[in-house]
Amino acid sequence: MENVNEYFVTAWPFILNAVFAIIILIVGWMVANWVKNKILQKGEKSERLDDTLTKVFAKTAHILVLVVVVLAVLDRFGVETTSLVAVIGALGLAIGLAWQGVLADFAAGIMILVMRPFKVGDAVDIAGTSGVVEEVGLVMTKLNTFDNVAMFLPNSNIWGNNIKNMAENENRRVDMVIGFGYDDDMDHAIRTIEQILSEDDRILDDPAPQIAVSELGGSSVNVIVRPWTKKENYWALKFDLTKRIKERFDEEGINFPYPSQDIYFHNQGDE
Repeated sequence: MENVNEYFVTAWPFILNAVFAIIILIVGWMVANWVKNKILQKGEKSERLDDTLTKVFAKTAHILVLVVVVLAVLDRFGVETTSLVAVIGALGLAIGLAWQGVLADFAAGIMILVMRPFKVGDAVDIAGTSGVVEEVGLVMTKLNTFDNVAMFLPNSNIWGNNIKNMAENENRRVDMVIGFGYDDDMDHAIRTIEQILSEDDRILDDPAPQIAVSELGGSSVNVIVRPWTKKENYWALKFDLTKRIKERFDEEGINFPYPSQDIYFHNQGDE
């Protein structure tokens, strides 16, 4: 009987620590899930946070809480957690140095998802690469070019370059340069262009289209033509205007100059 009592007295602290450890694990698991769900709920209500980023934040918070819980449990059993934290920190530093390129892409991905310079479906130009955004990930972003070639761009390359989002603003300006000959009537050419623009319902009245002589070129008088339209009409309007201006200029007898070169032959034997 005395041996049983001694065994019970010896085992009691361990049993007590095990009970407390189980309680800590249960409570910690509940807290981790509560924190995760709260972040997910806040992310769903926020217009600034992307769904991918919300899930990353929620999962990270969940893991951090569980790490604290595990450290607390180990501390109950007398494990030196300070040394363990130091080992984990050194391991994290080594991984960070080995994966610094991936981590740079990850950090840039976080910034892209937070700042949202573009979203899926936007037409963009990033460092000379143009296309439609297909997917925004934490490490890389996928674009489909306008000729339907898939491009995978590391997020660090995107965040470190200028980003041109052609779908951000509702209206866009079509920039064209039309040249006609010096022998043609300049006012007649401008009136013809104005009439063409007035016939197209896709061109906005506000801002008003701009038509002005921009340059007296080597072989032509150049006129800038800048109508405004909805972003979804941009390319169709530009192509149609180019075709219609050419057709109308032909009807009106307005010439399009093209490069030419005169060659003179000189016979030295005649001298």
